[in-house]
Amino acid sequence: MNAFIEGILNLTPGHIIMFIIGGILIYLAIKKEYEPMLLLPIGFGIILANIPLSSAIGENGFLTILYNAGISTELFPILIFIAVGAMVDFSPLLKQPLMIFFGAAAQLGIFLTIIFAHMLGFNLKEAAAIGIIGAADGSTSIYVANLFAPKLLGPISVAAYSYMALVPIIQPFVIKMLTSEEERKIRMDLRMNEVSKTAKILFPIAVTFVAGILVPTSVPLVGSLMFGNLIRESGVVERLSKAAQNELANLVTLLLGITIGSTMTADKFLTPTTLLIFGMGLIAFIFDTAGGVLFAKFLNLFLKNKVNPMVGAAGISAFPMSSRVIQKMAQKEDPTNFILMQAVGANVAGQLGSIIAGGIVIALVSSIM
Repeated sequence: MNAFIEGILNLTPGHIIMFIIGGILIYLAIKKEYEPMLLLPIGFGIILANIPLSSAIGENGFLTILYNAGISTELFPILIFIAVGAMVDFSPLLKQPLMIFFGAAAQLGIFLTIIFAHMLGFNLKEAAAIGIIGAADGSTSIYVANLFAPKLLGPISVAAYSYMALVPIIQPFVIKMLTSEEERKIRMDLRMNEVSKTAKILFPIAVTFVAGILVPTSVPLVGSLMFGNLIRESGVVERLSKAAQNELANLVTLLLGITIGSTMTADKFLTPTTLLIFGMGLIAFIFDTAGGVLFAKFLNLFLKNKVNPMVGAAGISAFPMSSRVIQKMAQKEDPTNFILMQAVGANVAGQLGSIIAGGIVIALVSSIM
């Protein structure tokens, strides 16, 4: 009875607000299906962590143990990259190598947001962690945030996954602001060369070597992603490939989500800093989309066969949601226009680009600080 009374007496308005936030995330995951694999466990983790005197967190709390074992060691994000690599088919990118440039251009928001965040008073490491929301890749955001600003891990993670879920709302608005109806109706050549199995196998190995030599700090991110992809494309370890895509992905996602939620206690989350992080995250996504679109428009000044600028927007890492949004917009303008394969190529390039960008950010900030 005493413990019951003590729990009630320690209940604060902050706890109640966090319960509401956790409930909203669970609602969005179930009712709206916004990134349910992450938002559902994050939402419930918030509730567990904010119950007064909760034994789920603290020195012997199971959520704290999971955090120390899986997030502070960066193990969970790395395992997620292996799973994602096993899911991704890089064939659309290999068929149209030009799309790699859109995967690079659409990372613009990361670096601009770092500058803005630093100007607003965040130190360089915190600014880098906030800017990486623009990677449109939750795992990369978690990895960099934990490395540079673990105290901001909760809001950065929620912002990253929330904005990924809002891609169908954010991207069409930005694209229409920057393109004309005529540009959105541009058709692209559907003829593509087939990709050999040898090329598919050599690609992850080559990318690991090149990215690792140029940006050594990207090896954990790029290497784990490419290892997962090599498992997929080798064709000789199908059981491992399926295990990475299913059991590994599901288990680590579950543990990652509920553990992130446990970091979002009222005293850490309910601050003006959280609102700034969400605002900066939105800016990052807008500039990512704008960067890809404007780069495509720039290329069209020199290309005989024009690129539909909307394809550039698919260079963010929100795969495959962004490519689907682009195709839907293209068919709204012209029901006979089919640019999905080009958009998928740019989208896959964005997945790779966001991870390399994360490695570059880590290298640059680590060399300065």
